[in-house]
Amino acid sequence: MAYLDTSALAKWYLNEPRSEDFAAWIQNQDETHISTLTLVEMRCLLARRRRAGELSIALEQQAVITLQDDIVQGFLTLHPVADHQVYGAIVLMGRLNEHLLRTLDAIHLSIACDLGAKCLASADRVMLQTAEALGIEVVRFD
Repeated sequence: MAYLDTSALAKWYLNEPRSEDFAAWIQNQDETHISTLTLVEMRCLLARRRRAGELSIALEQQAVITLQDDIVQGFLTLHPVADHQVYGAIVLMGRLNEHLLRTLDAIHLSIACDLGAKCLASADRVMLQTAEALGIEVVRFD
C-alpha cells in the first residue's frame, strides 16, 4: 500500500520534472492512497500555478475533474483526515524534532503511519527523510 504526497501526485496531473517516472511507477501500484488533506493541497497547488500564469483555467479545471474521476473509479483510495491523525502529527513533530518537518507534511506522515502504508511517494526531501526515519520505504520523485 502506497501513500501519495501531493508533491508526487501533482506529477500525474501536470507536466513536471519526473512526471514520466511517476506515471510509470503509479501504474504498477496495486493500492494508492491519499487523504482529504491531499485534495486541499492539490486544489491550492493548482490555483497557485494558475495565478502565476503557469496553468490555464481550463487545465486547472481538467486536473481537478481528473483527480475526482480517479477517486470515483477507485484508482486512488481517499481517506478522511481524523482528529487522532492530527494529534499524531504533534507526536511525530516532538519525536522527530531534528527534522525540519512542516505542519501539513507531519499530518500526511501521521496519516500514512495510521493507515499502515508500506511506502510513501513524495518529491519533498524533508518529508522523504522524515519518512525514512520512521522506517517507511520511500519512493523519491525529487
